[in-house]
Amino acid sequence: MRRRDFLPAMAGATAAISVAQTVQRKGRIKQCVTRGVFGRGMEFEDMCKHAAHFGCKGFDLIGPKDWPTLKKYGLLPTMFPGPNGGTIPDGLNRKENHARIIKGLHEGIDIAAANGCPNIITFSGNRNGMGDAEGADNCVVALNQIKAHAEDKGVTVCMELLNSKVNHKDYMCDHASWGVGVCKRVNSPRVKLLYDIYHMQIMDGDIVRTIREDIQWFGHFHTGGNPGRHEIDDSQELNYRFVAQAIFDTGYTGYVAHEYSPAPGKDALKSLETAMQIMDV
Repeated sequence: MRRRDFLPAMAGATAAISVAQTVQRKGRIKQCVTRGVFGRGMEFEDMCKHAAHFGCKGFDLIGPKDWPTLKKYGLLPTMFPGPNGGTIPDGLNRKENHARIIKGLHEGIDIAAANGCPNIITFSGNRNGMGDAEGADNCVVALNQIKAHAEDKGVTVCMELLNSKVNHKDYMCDHASWGVGVCKRVNSPRVKLLYDIYHMQIMDGDIVRTIREDIQWFGHFHTGGNPGRHEIDDSQELNYRFVAQAIFDTGYTGYVAHEYSPAPGKDALKSLETAMQIMDV
């Protein structure tokens, strides 16, 4: 074989091998990952290689400087991270934060839309003595000021539900009912909740019923085992395969991101492979 024929042939063979090595999944649940599932010490590009191999669709909470690496491996940035949407303790429930956060969200929406990122994260903020009703009113005021822009650009603003019992003391958006109430009042297809299953198992339980009843207000999901926020296998209390089936049965077409941390001594890649299998209903 002549060299000029050999090189294209080799390139084609390499591409074929790459495709063959990718785990083929049903894909009815579009799964993605966060950095934490890979444990410590792995380079981001290696994370992307493994994520693509296991059939992930994207990567949550990765900033624009790393988006070229995602693109290299066929991955999407699935959730635009802060500080555009404020921080966990310092969020939309305080009017003095509105100008700064609303500006950041507008800018973030434009960046996300231009790069195929479907979601941008925001937070309620901590209570710091504020009543939940006042905080909800303030969040509604702020979200009403960005919803038209989000709708125009096709980007979903997701307020994250977090637990205030174990990890984020005093956080206001700590029950699905509170978050759903805010979203109903804003009433936009582009203002929803990031329903973190680990956090809501701690605060509310009744995960599947909540998903079935309120799915229209959930724009994104995070996974994690409880207790410990480790693997979603049989080492924790939730039946994640049943949860995944419930999500699929609602007709949900968004993304589900794994956001657990491997337990000490666990092989991070084997844990991720197991998690992907569990959710591949």
